[in-house]
Formats: sequence, C-alpha cells, structure tokens
Amino acid sequence: MTAPLTPPPPPNEPSHDQAPLSSHSPWQASPVPGVAAYGQDGEQDGPGMKTEVRQAAIIMVGVALAGALLGVLWWWLAPHVPLVSDGGAVYLRDTEGEQAVGVDGTFTLLALGFGAVSALVVFLVRRRGGVPLVVALAVGGLLGSLLAWRLAVWLGPEQDVAAHAKEVGEGVTFSAPLKLGAKGALLAWPLAA
Repeated sequence: MTAPLTPPPPPNEPSHDQAPLSSHSPWQASPVPGVAAYGQDGEQDGPGMKTEVRQAAIIMVGVALAGALLGVLWWWLAPHVPLVSDGGAVYLRDTEGEQAVGVDGTFTLLALGFGAVSALVVFLVRRRGGVPLVVALAVGGLLGSLLAWRLAVWLGPEQDVAAHAKEVGEGVTFSAPLKLGAKGALLAWPLAA
C-alpha cells in the first residue's frame, strides 16, 4: 500500500480543488457555458450593451462625416474626362483615354485607405469592441462613401453637358461631370474597415 503524497488539508482551510466561497476572481470563467461572468455586485464584465451601442452610434456618425473629406479629396485628385463639342454633339476628346476608369479607381483607392485608417483609429481609441462596433464601422463607411460621392458630384464640373458645351463653344475642350461608374466602389470603405 502506498501513502498519499500530499497530506489532507486542515479542517479550517479549503483544499486545492475548492476555491474559497467569499473570493471572486475576474478571470474566473462562468460556471455555465455561454453565460457571461458576473462580478460580486452583479454587473457584467465589460461596458454593457447600452454603452456599446451608444459608442457605436457615435463612431458611425464620425466615420460617416469623414466622407466629406473623402469627397473633397476625390473631387481634387480624380482625373478629368476631356470632352469637346462640334456644335451638334459632344465627343470624348481622347477616345482611347482611361480617365473615366481612373475616376472610379481613384475613388476606390481613397475609400480603401479611409476604411483602413478609420478601422485603425477606432481600434486605437477603443481597444475592445463587439458586434455593434463592427456594424458601426460598416454602416458609417457606407454612409461616408455615399456622402463623398454626392458631395464630389456637387462640387465637380457642371452636370448638364449639352448646356456646358454650348456655353464654352465649338472645338473647346471642357471636363465631363464627375461620375462614379462602378457603384460597387461604394462598398470599398465598409469592406476595408
């Protein structure tokens, strides 16, 4: 017969298998799977759902308002599509030019950059977050893209091409209105974020 290697605990002290009933560790897992651990005062660990949703709403509005900066940058950096009029019709000045594709590409690249930066800033400001934070980044990015698109179109060259062609005259080169041909580019910001 062999003797146990550890002696039994004295009657006043708990054994190694049992934690004292009065102490609670914040790192201790919940005894029920799928249920969050609660502190001694009954509060759930973390900020709580109301606080998370409130913070997510603020982040969503902030990210969406950053769309104004994206719109101004897109309007400023996007290549201009040159048009020319012969008095009766309006034509592309350079039929093999890639400016129209460059307009969409500029928006997409800027939106990807804005998505990455907004996600990084939110991560650095709020080190932890849940589903409301991710949804706020996605919805804010989409709203920001829409705001950028409409603001740049409003800032850009005149939308009525025929009237603008008559105004500048025959044979004079002028810029086409700023147009986002690939509407899928609006999803670049939310996907990057």
